[in-house]
Amino acid sequence: MPKPQVLIFDVNETLLDLAPLKASVADALDGRQELVPLWFSTLLHYSLVETLSGSYHDFGEIGIAALTMVAQTQGIEMDQHRARQAVVAPMLALPPHPDVAAGLKQLAEAGFRAVSLTNSSAEAAETQLRNAGLSELFEKRYSVERVKLYKPHPDTYRLVIDELGIKPEAALMVAAHAWDLAGAKAVGLQTAFIARPGRALYPGSPRPDYRVNDLPELLTRLRLEF
Repeated sequence: MPKPQVLIFDVNETLLDLAPLKASVADALDGRQELVPLWFSTLLHYSLVETLSGSYHDFGEIGIAALTMVAQTQGIEMDQHRARQAVVAPMLALPPHPDVAAGLKQLAEAGFRAVSLTNSSAEAAETQLRNAGLSELFEKRYSVERVKLYKPHPDTYRLVIDELGIKPEAALMVAAHAWDLAGAKAVGLQTAFIARPGRALYPGSPRPDYRVNDLPELLTRLRLEF
């Protein structure tokens, strides 16, 4: 593998801690913590439904819809206003994982360029990164809203490498989601899995080029490699 010219970072859960959002969703679902994974999987499921059916609503709107759907199936009263309160504000104010700010700075000091690529809308992503104090740590910030397709569609990754003018193998996709890395690998990108709590790799996909616990460990691995 060549030394990656650009590191492409997923945002939600990879860089930002979803714990406050999950707590808010659980509270809206009458405190039923066990329903939060169902809500998140429903959110991802219908983002893919939109991509495959040629439709597009922004990620926050799908999250709101997914919450009302889960509530309905569980006999929990939920209107659009309550669902929006539970999803939007917490999603925009997610804190970074403890390793992220220092890790990004260390990677930059080591000469690695960094951009972000998220399923969140462009406006939401800018707000998220600004509130987390990370905006200035990225050369560019990309949203799938530009192509109106959700990751792991190939065009979401091609948006970044085409605009940066680099070959796929010159980019390293960094994510905590196996499905994200599967999409990136299919396009020819190098991949790095950040093993955030509760995340696992999909055995049916090629193994990522790197598997690490946090960003400082990724930098250590890259230094050993190159």
